[in-house]
Amino acid sequence: MGQIADKTLGLLKAGPLTGLLLCASLGHALGQPSVLTYHNDNSRTGANLNETILTPANVSSSLFGLLFKQPVDGLVYAQPLYVSGVSLPNRGVHNVVYVATERDSVYAFDADSNTGDNAQPLWHRSFRSLGAHPLPAFATRCDDLVPVFGITGTPVIDAATGTMYLVAITIEHGKTVQRLHALDIATGNDKPASPVTITASVPGTGDGSDGASLTFRPLRQNQRAALLLDQGVVYVAWGGHCDIPPYHGWIIGYDASSLAQVGVFNDTPDGRDGGIWQAGGGLAADAAGKIYAMTGNGTFDAYAQGRNVGSSFIQLTPGAGLSLTDYFTPFDYAYLDLEDLDVGSGGVMLLPDQAGPVPHLAIGAGKTGTIYLVNRDNMGHYRPTNNGQIVQSLPHAVEPIFSTPAYWNGSVYFQGVGDTLTVFQLSSGLLSRTPTSRSSDIAGYPGATPSISANGQTNGIVWTIELDASEHAILHAHDAADVALELYNSSQAAHRDRIGPGVKFSVPTIANGNVYVGARRRLAVFGLLGNE
Repeated sequence: MGQIADKTLGLLKAGPLTGLLLCASLGHALGQPSVLTYHNDNSRTGANLNETILTPANVSSSLFGLLFKQPVDGLVYAQPLYVSGVSLPNRGVHNVVYVATERDSVYAFDADSNTGDNAQPLWHRSFRSLGAHPLPAFATRCDDLVPVFGITGTPVIDAATGTMYLVAITIEHGKTVQRLHALDIATGNDKPASPVTITASVPGTGDGSDGASLTFRPLRQNQRAALLLDQGVVYVAWGGHCDIPPYHGWIIGYDASSLAQVGVFNDTPDGRDGGIWQAGGGLAADAAGKIYAMTGNGTFDAYAQGRNVGSSFIQLTPGAGLSLTDYFTPFDYAYLDLEDLDVGSGGVMLLPDQAGPVPHLAIGAGKTGTIYLVNRDNMGHYRPTNNGQIVQSLPHAVEPIFSTPAYWNGSVYFQGVGDTLTVFQLSSGLLSRTPTSRSSDIAGYPGATPSISANGQTNGIVWTIELDASEHAILHAHDAADVALELYNSSQAAHRDRIGPGVKFSVPTIANGNVYVGARRRLAVFGLLGNE
């Protein structure tokens, strides 16, 4: 793919696709809205509603495919992020895609081209040094993510200040350290007050406590969930490594300017487990500043005035710290905990305000495939016999979920393990009891996290990344109005569009006519094909 100016000039002389591709090129030149956080927004809807280049008419293997790849030094579990029109010292203005790796690196690449000066990163920041290295997986006694842990949770970017926030984990002289960094997106350098070493403690008698308090253990806590930036605070969440105790579900808030710690919450302070991981999904926040998460297996006793909320949807309110203000726990939580059927294997999504008696809804599903639709204004707490206190529960409506759903135009999209891409219609604040649309292609473990590109309420496309039997990544595109229609997948022209080995829980980023896929030691960039 050539430089934008050269490509535009060439297209003026091109053949029958000139108009289509010229529009795409001009779109790249002008830039479009950025993707600054996991799944596009703090509601985690997964929708870019300002995509004017890609449409169901031009996403096909004859017009769309792999444009280029960029090598990186490790596995890419974090979703790539995109910022348009970044002014870089001595490099001019670029649309930039940011990639974080498990080898404690962050790369900034030109988002539209890999030719000329753009063949190399615009900048590359490594947190490795003579005495600091990514944490080896064997040190955690967990083979869930190998060979090393570095940066796993998707960073978040504040476009107003040009700052990227991320957590990097290193081992230094035998000691595990986790740090929150605030990087300048134009240079990769730490901003003033950055980094801060993550430490915390809460009163509690739970697993690993000293009998009176619990202390954050950087070796035992896995920072997998995407970071959240809301109302001037960066929130970070943790689960465990392969359920190896002692670990807990932690959420810690930091002032975005000073990186001062402003809130600490532990979801099982007098119990065990309760990890907040959500298959990489991010904490969500509503307009009122309330924070939402889904917790994994762990102690639950809130119904008896206890402080433990494992296996639950939770709502936190910032203020003097972080306090639990509401929750919902399924009636069969004890069975779910016993059988390792995490509620929080999937991520929570906040739906747009609905017509009807319950305007503010949260939705999510876990390993049982039961979809829960919860009233955010009154989450329902716990009922021992059924889930009748929430807005809706659809038992086993989908296969096991290790992903965050997506929302567009009144439809909610899921893809579970060994399942098709499945759509439910939302009407008057209720889901259809059966799917309204299904794809024919089936994804194995871990299913897929759907993302949407659309131009408002038109030209919707659902994008997913599948891992095939050889753990190679395949990019899929379906018509969002009817996912039975597959528009494209990267195996259709495999000689041209092969991504290579992928990673689980991978999420595509769609911006400005391109689709960005993080994989093993590479970033793959897809878009409309030129004919030069």
